Amino acid sequence: MGRWEPNARERLEQAALDLYSERGFEQTTAAQIAQRAGLTERTFFRHYADKREVLFGGAHALEEIFVDTLAGTPDTAAPIDAMASTLETVAALFLERHEFARQRQAVIMANAELQERVLIKLASLSAALAATLRRRGVKDPAASLTAEAGIAVFKVGFERWVGDSGERALADFLRESLDELKVVAAGAS
Repeated sequence: MGRWEPNARERLEQAALDLYSERGFEQTTAAQIAQRAGLTERTFFRHYADKREVLFGGAHALEEIFVDTLAGTPDTAAPIDAMASTLETVAALFLERHEFARQRQAVIMANAELQERVLIKLASLSAALAATLRRRGVKDPAASLTAEAGIAVFKVGFERWVGDSGERALADFLRESLDELKVVAAGAS
């Protein structure tokens, strides 16, 4: 087995997605994922605590990028503009990842436990963004509302993006979702 070969995490992620798509999440084991990736089960558990984490292993890094980007926006930016800038920057991380994201989303949508896990991760991200806004001097409830709105825009835009052909960038869908939110908030329809 090629455990010394590079890109073990990426190989495990792709093997897991392929197997989850073929067999279903519940019917796939960590040993099968490792075997498909050409690695040992021990190597799998060095990278991931369980087979769910293959789908969510990047959540902490994504949260850090969201928080660091938001914290680095100009202090003069209105909270929603700082969030829009953050979303724009984060969207760039998903360039060339449409097929992977689409496949991952299909696996998640087919499993209630994984859908619940996504909601928990999004709630954690929202709390981290609200805390970042508070550190920037934004008072509540504006900090919490802006963070929740940012997560809603990200969620809706992301779902539309993975449901699309992949010809347009995630940033396009995030901008459209934010624009729609602004229209709704302004009372127009």
